[in-house]
Amino acid sequence: MPPPAAESLYGSWSTPFCEIIPDCDPVRTTRAMTTDTTAEPSTPELQPSPEGSLDARGLLQKLQEISPTFRDCKPVALRIDKSIGERFPDVDRKAIRTAMRIHTASTRYLKSMEKGTHRFDLDGNEDGEVTEEHRAHAAQTLKERFAEVERRRRDKRKQEQEKQRAEEAERRKAEKMQQLLSKFSRN
Repeated sequence: MPPPAAESLYGSWSTPFCEIIPDCDPVRTTRAMTTDTTAEPSTPELQPSPEGSLDARGLLQKLQEISPTFRDCKPVALRIDKSIGERFPDVDRKAIRTAMRIHTASTRYLKSMEKGTHRFDLDGNEDGEVTEEHRAHAAQTLKERFAEVERRRRDKRKQEQEKQRAEEAERRKAEKMQQLLSKFSRN
């Protein structure tokens, strides 16, 4: 039996948890409390959120299914997020911005921007041109990204070489010690 102070402060122990906490989502709380650990793991990015709307990765997947612009990774029209919001009114603006950030930061998209001349709307129709400034920005971003990857490879290679040198030096030191030991132990 719980102490009376706790019971009066938080309600009775039979009171549902979400009646006690004002900003609690009963669907999410119930789902979290009754999670079946034997079920197959689901991929959260493909599942609608408890509110019924898609998250960023789910929205991006949906856009790739319905839009040739996203499927073929073409340069998107400026302010396409508003078109997406109109077409998917139940999706949160934050999820749309996150999906757009994921899409436009991809290497495939940046390569498309670097070479593209036109922008496209959700239906795959031309909707503006890619400016030289945007092409230059995409090229610079790719250059920096590839330089960073190359720097990491170089650093990793350097660490491996240093490790090999250290191992070789240790092996030579052990050999030398063995030679000295055998030389002086004969006497």
